[in-house]
Order: sequence, then structure tokens, then C-alpha cells
Amino acid sequence: MRGYLAQKGDRWYAVIYQGVDPDTGREKRRWVPAGTDRLEAEELAARLGREESERRNGHRSELTLAGFMSRYWLPAKELRLEPSTFDGYQRHVRLHLLPHLGDTPLRRINTDQIQTLYRHLLTEGNTLTGDGLAPKTVLDIHIILRSALNTAVQRGLIRFNPARATQAPSARRPPNRAHRVWTGPQLSGFLHSVERNRHHPAFWLAANTGMRRSELLGTRWNQIDTDAMRLSVSRTVVAVDYQIHESPGKTRNARRSIDLDARTIEVLLHWQQHQTEELGEHDPEGHVFTKKEGIVLHPHALFQAFERAVAKTSLPKITIHDLRHTHATLLIKEGVPLKVVSERLGHSSPAFTMATYQHVLPGMQADAANTFAALLKDHDDPQGDEDGLLPGFYPVEEDPHATRPRPENSLTRAYW
Repeated sequence: MRGYLAQKGDRWYAVIYQGVDPDTGREKRRWVPAGTDRLEAEELAARLGREESERRNGHRSELTLAGFMSRYWLPAKELRLEPSTFDGYQRHVRLHLLPHLGDTPLRRINTDQIQTLYRHLLTEGNTLTGDGLAPKTVLDIHIILRSALNTAVQRGLIRFNPARATQAPSARRPPNRAHRVWTGPQLSGFLHSVERNRHHPAFWLAANTGMRRSELLGTRWNQIDTDAMRLSVSRTVVAVDYQIHESPGKTRNARRSIDLDARTIEVLLHWQQHQTEELGEHDPEGHVFTKKEGIVLHPHALFQAFERAVAKTSLPKITIHDLRHTHATLLIKEGVPLKVVSERLGHSSPAFTMATYQHVLPGMQADAANTFAALLKDHDDPQGDEDGLLPGFYPVEEDPHATRPRPENSLTRAYW
């Protein structure tokens, strides 16, 4: 690290380069007054440059990946990420990166070490089962490590990022698994069986809208327009290390409006009256689904309440998230357009909805084929041809030595 001179008027300054500011991306330089004598200023710049080089080299040699990520990278990420996303980052760093590379100095991490780590994670990286992690999980770990080392480069702690030269696994899609869903009669029977359950309104709304659990719990009364019979989805409630975090919906599609039917409005108004009696007042900005004390219901509590309710029936075992799949599956089977289903679920596109629920489509394809065949059958000649041929088809005797005439139409000549 070398210093250099800069002159302003009759005074000299020793300028020392100090790397790149990670927040602005601009280079940082320290200006030190060096007097009016050029030779003395050159000696000062050289000495300060040596000291800065020694300081930075010593910092490089001591700072490990664990120290860098815990002291610098993760705290900065916590300010910018949603709590659930940051929790995932922390778990990947703690479980998969630090046990293998944590004690390695930043400047000594190389591509071979990273590639060896990825091979290990793909074959035996699951600490619970001893099996390999999914390629998508290892790719997520690669993205985290690459981002952290990019920041180290920006701070001047390392010269290049070895993760950028490492071959990451591809994010292969897992095989499509059929979702566990109920039939219409099964869903109706379940909702009838839990009418006296405190969580019946939440189960009902989940089944009739396809909302995610986090969206259900994030809903407040002022998001429900009973006159327009519409619900606005804009906030979510999730649990991270059992602590509740509320935040806006992640994407534009997730923040949406859902039309409600009259029966659902009736269920919600009845629950609102019950909640008002419990709390002594109605808070328009309060959460819809709460404990008796008025505190928002914990996501784990709703999950477990649904499990207990299903266990008391003879119905196939599903989770509360499967109510979302049930809602979509029943709508698609009834011929509701995929675009409408996609909008209700908050999917990014109808194509994603089709890929997710393609297991429903084969039966619908058969129905479409039979429907079209019935249309043709309605116009068939019921007596048919006397030779047993289909109407409109006639036998033609062809000379095997004859050549087919070329079409005279100039538009089709090129394709003949």
C-alpha cells in the first residue's frame, strides 16, 4: 500500500488509499497535512503507506471467515432482509459454512476448498440424516458465500472472490409430488365438524380463499370490506425462532384482493361480534385472528389446532397449508379459469399455477376430449354410409404407378 503526494496551494498532503467503502462503493483515501517541504512530505507519505500496508496485511492474516461473517457481513444483512430470510441465512452459515471454512483466514480461502465443500454437502451435508443436501440448498449456500466474499473484496480484505470461479450445482427441480387435498364433500364435512371450534373462522377463510397461513394471521379488520365483499391481502405474520414478525407481503402478486362469498362474510361478522365481546371493544386496526387477550395468534398454534381438529375425524390427514391446495384443486376441477385461480392464490403467473396443479389437468383434458366428441356426434348422420364408412369418407382407387399432380396454387408450391 503506497501513499502519494497532493498539493493544494503551497502546502503538501500525504494521501493514503484505504480501500472501497462497502456502503457507497467509492474508494476511500486519507489526507494527512505534510507541510510545505516536498522532500519531507514524500518521506511522510512513504512511511504512512508502509504503516497502512502492514495494518491491512495483518488484518487480512488474522480475520477468518467466521470472524468476518459474524462481525461484519451478517449484521449488515440483518438490516436489509426480512426476518425469515435472515434466519435462513444464519442457519446456512452456522450449519454448513462455518463448520468447514470458519477457521480459515479470508485470504487463504480458494476455489478448491469451496468445490470440496460443495461435494461434501451434496453427498453427506444433512446433519440430521447423514444424507446429501438438495442441489437447490447447496446453490443457496453458494449464493450466500459468494455475496459475503464480494463484500470482503469491496472492503479491500481480499483481492478476488474465489467463489465466483467455483462451479455451483444447478438448481434441479424436485419431482412433482401430488398435493394432499380433500374432495368437496370432505372439506364441507370438516368445516361442519369444527363449527364450535374457536379457530373455525380461520379454517373457513383458509378453505374459501386459498390464503397462506401467514396471510391469514396478518389480516386486520380494516382489510375486509364487507359491503364490497372483498378482502385485501397485504401483510404477513411469521414465526422466526418462535418470535412473531409481521411484515408486508413480499411481492406485488402476494399483495392482492380476494372476492368473498356471502357465507364467508357471515362467518367473519359472527367472529367479529364474538371477538368484540371478549375484548370489550372492536379495534378496526386489530388482527382478525387473535387469542382471548387480543394478541395475534401464533402461527404454530394455528398449525397445531388444525392438526388436532383433523385427528378427531376420519378424514385423510392434511396440513392447514393443504387447504390452499384443496381450494385451488377444487376450483380448477370445476372449470374456473387458471388466471382467476392464479390471482386468488397470489401466484406470479397462470403458468406457475398450471405447473403446480398439473396433476389436476389430465382428467380435465379427458373431459374436454369427450365434450368435443359429443359436439361432433350431435351432427353425425345417424344412419351412416351403406358400406359402413364414416360420413364424408369415400374409398378411392389409386394407380400405384401414377404420380401426384403438383398444386397450381403459388402459395403452396414451395411446401410441396
